[in-house]
Amino acid sequence: MNRRNVIILAIVLVSFIVSACYYSQLPSRVASHWDIQGQVNGYTSRFWGAFLMPVVILGLALLFLAIPYIDPLRKNIEKFRKHFDLFVILILLFMLAIHLQTLLWNTGTQIPLNATLPIGLGLLYFYIGVLFTHAKRNWFVGIRTPWTLSSEKVWDRTHRLGSKLFKISGVLSIVGVFFPGETMWFAVVPVLVSALYTTVYSYLIYRR
Repeated sequence: MNRRNVIILAIVLVSFIVSACYYSQLPSRVASHWDIQGQVNGYTSRFWGAFLMPVVILGLALLFLAIPYIDPLRKNIEKFRKHFDLFVILILLFMLAIHLQTLLWNTGTQIPLNATLPIGLGLLYFYIGVLFTHAKRNWFVGIRTPWTLSSEKVWDRTHRLGSKLFKISGVLSIVGVFFPGETMWFAVVPVLVSALYTTVYSYLIYRR
């Protein structure tokens, strides 16, 4: 058990432990979904409200732990393994934070998601931009289009551009907190545009 695996295991255990601790305090109908304005528009049962996210976190943790062993280009993942491992930890922490906020919301501490979610997404987007500067060609992590997977040069050029765009998307997501009512547009639109643009860019570079 290396340090990475210990941290991942700790995140998974914490997600289940906090769910067990809060379970008796949760209402029979648990708020589980919010619209773009931050208003609740979906509910689930107490059990799934408490334990669905921990199960998802567990599933993602197992997938991420398996990727370096099942990827046909796993040798390339080892070249940026440190950054890959940090990405795994950050995304699991991000999901744990969402889970904690959901539990708090349903037990009386209603912190607006539009005040916290864009910040978490922004930090995650920004680190993805950092990851892109180190990522080598593989089948699971990065801007994986038929053209980037077919050419090392296309992969590198696409990820250099993607790194800049995702960092900008991260900053815009955080800035969106200062525009109540439009916050989630700042968090979602820039990263979608970045993903679409880099996909088209990879095709154009491949054609050249």
